[in-house]
Amino acid sequence: MKSGKASALRIVVAGYIVGGPLGGLVWHHFQYILGLKRLGHEVLFVEDSNDYASCYNPETNDLSTNPEYGIRFIENIFSKYELGNNWAYYNAHTKNWLGQTNETVKKFCDSAEVFLNLSGINPMREYFQKIPLRVLIDTDPVFTQIRHLTNATASILAEKHNRFFTFGENFDEADCSIPDDSFPWKPTRQPVVMDVWQSAPKKINGPWTTVMQWDSYKEVEYNGKHFRMKSASFEPYLNLPSIVPDSIELAIGNETAPKEKLLKYGWLLTNPLTVTRTPESYKKYIQQSKGEWSIAKHGYVSSRSGWFSERSTCYLACGLPVIIQDTGFSKFMKTGEGLISFTTMDEALAAFITINQDYKRHCQAAKNIAEEYFNSDKVLDHLLRSVFE
Repeated sequence: MKSGKASALRIVVAGYIVGGPLGGLVWHHFQYILGLKRLGHEVLFVEDSNDYASCYNPETNDLSTNPEYGIRFIENIFSKYELGNNWAYYNAHTKNWLGQTNETVKKFCDSAEVFLNLSGINPMREYFQKIPLRVLIDTDPVFTQIRHLTNATASILAEKHNRFFTFGENFDEADCSIPDDSFPWKPTRQPVVMDVWQSAPKKINGPWTTVMQWDSYKEVEYNGKHFRMKSASFEPYLNLPSIVPDSIELAIGNETAPKEKLLKYGWLLTNPLTVTRTPESYKKYIQQSKGEWSIAKHGYVSSRSGWFSERSTCYLACGLPVIIQDTGFSKFMKTGEGLISFTTMDEALAAFITINQDYKRHCQAAKNIAEEYFNSDKVLDHLLRSVFE
């Protein structure tokens, strides 16, 4: 932290694990908690049900107010990484706490220096607002800013923070069209706890894979511009399996996904709920891949947001190459070996050819990129230092 500030902090992290008990979502937020703990900070993860049906159950594929499935899920991953007592869940429907007591949570908040609100999902309860440094981390750039400009409730929630960080690393640059919502955003990246993602056995004949939502939510319009989902980014690459030398598998969600059409064009498909059932199954799926090929949300691409996928960081940390549609992130990190960005079909094809010419070298380069740009020690230390500036 800044000069004179003790290195060990008490930090409250608010995120989405009980309500979203799926492998990919959980690693996204859990690595903040584990990474901060490994840096020597005292961390308490707090999740709030809010007042609507926010608990997803993959066994029934529905949302409800019942957190039982998610509670088992969080107990499993926190105990596995020796964080058994570091979480609390507030069920606003029954007015009770799980994991920790009301008194324990509020006592921790009273003495905490930093509050990290991941993705802005949790409501800003009074005990959070007493924490001096309240950090909003935007993991969905463009869509977050437009929501603040068009939804008074979202803007009011954001105003209850006093530090603002975004995965839109290109925000406020001349070539970026993320609208200005008046909040002073600074860039940050997904932290990856490197030793969790052991180097994978090299599957040179295995499929390239990705885990994706076809339509995460409805597209938005602002000032005459449309910002769409991955479904809008995919069409130019529909014919890709017929021209690349390798197979590509999609663990693809949403009923809107045109699965029969994708199969017709040669894409391999698998059930994303099987892949993401546990943190371990998600990690295993990545490690059994040759690498990742993926497009990004149309809104991220068209706005030149600079966003980079938290999922792709996990492939890189496993020492697996990533071929991913450029959102502007190539301005801020090395590409060409291990990580190759593309903007056209020709560039995507060239990336496959390049990696296949020396697959082993690209695997090592992928690991190096994860270490240089996403290592949780570096990312979280930089984030906290920036918070205290």
